[in-house]
Amino acid sequence: MDADRILRAPAEQVYAEELVRLAAADGGPKPAGWRLSPRAVRSFILGDQQVGVRKKFYGDDALVDRCVVTLMSNRGLLLVGEPGTAKSMLSELLAAAIGGSSTCTVQGTSGTTEDQITYSWNYALLLAEGPSQRALVKGPMYQAIERGLVCRFEEVTRVQPEIQDVLIGLLSDKVLQVPELAGDEATVFAGHGFNVLATANLRDRGVHEMSSALKRRFNFETVRPISDRRLEARLIKEQTAALLERSGVQTRMTEDVVELLVTAFHDLRDGVTAEGTVVERTSAVMSSAEAVAVGYAATLDAHYFDGGEVGGDHIARQLIGTVLKDNPDDGKKLRHYFDVVVKERSRHNRHWRQVLDARQELNR
Repeated sequence: MDADRILRAPAEQVYAEELVRLAAADGGPKPAGWRLSPRAVRSFILGDQQVGVRKKFYGDDALVDRCVVTLMSNRGLLLVGEPGTAKSMLSELLAAAIGGSSTCTVQGTSGTTEDQITYSWNYALLLAEGPSQRALVKGPMYQAIERGLVCRFEEVTRVQPEIQDVLIGLLSDKVLQVPELAGDEATVFAGHGFNVLATANLRDRGVHEMSSALKRRFNFETVRPISDRRLEARLIKEQTAALLERSGVQTRMTEDVVELLVTAFHDLRDGVTAEGTVVERTSAVMSSAEAVAVGYAATLDAHYFDGGEVGGDHIARQLIGTVLKDNPDDGKKLRHYFDVVVKERSRHNRHWRQVLDARQELNR
């Protein structure tokens, strides 16, 4: 498909030029099956100005090092954390840098079945010819084992426990059995570079608890929200700019508006403002990913409906929708935030005054 028609290209396409530059300059030792050395994988994710590679993950740099080391081992990697902490983005970047492909992915749901993970059959060919390679439909895990890739397993705890446990044998023995086939075709041994990189939301861990046997085959790493406001502001600017460029929109948020957005999210996430005022935390997820979504939607609102200048009112309208979508009771907490914190800030800042003026949206 023409790249211009792809709504969201995978990381290996988006950053193809950076991957080429890193490979050309990569002189470090590479684990078997890896396209880049561990040092180059780290540079791809955390940036390297000398090679012209920008930073993509804002958070704990040591976390990235531990993830890379785990993926070199015989254990799988499980990234856990609150929703919107860039677990999926980090897993995509790791898979793209290590194996050159991030699309070998299982999207876990309550309806995920074993054949969607491993393999199924083209039943027309199966009935006509019997079990054969031609009739075999290879799932993401089969492809990852065969090609020596990192298989991403998103939202693993949303999958039924008996389906999750199909991973136990794959992680232990690094082999996939296809008993319907005969001879050598019945056994698929994992190629060098194969591993499983799973993600799970801390809020959803109670949906389906992982078995102890499966837990022992993963190293757990917690991805935490960004605590540094300057880093989060930089992330929001870069992410929203990329989304807007993809949409062909020239409007951008000013530094003041980005600061307002970051401040509001930190206030409601932390339960206390920079001035020391205590506010109630919302039950809604106030993650960096949600902040990017709010900034993107606010900019589209301003561009298409309001002359192109993003103000506090545009941020406020999208913020209200984000806070209220999980729990209607969060409306009371947000009204208190407007009445106490926003009202005080509006005395000295026009953007916060615009936020206060948008309070009427809460009463609809």
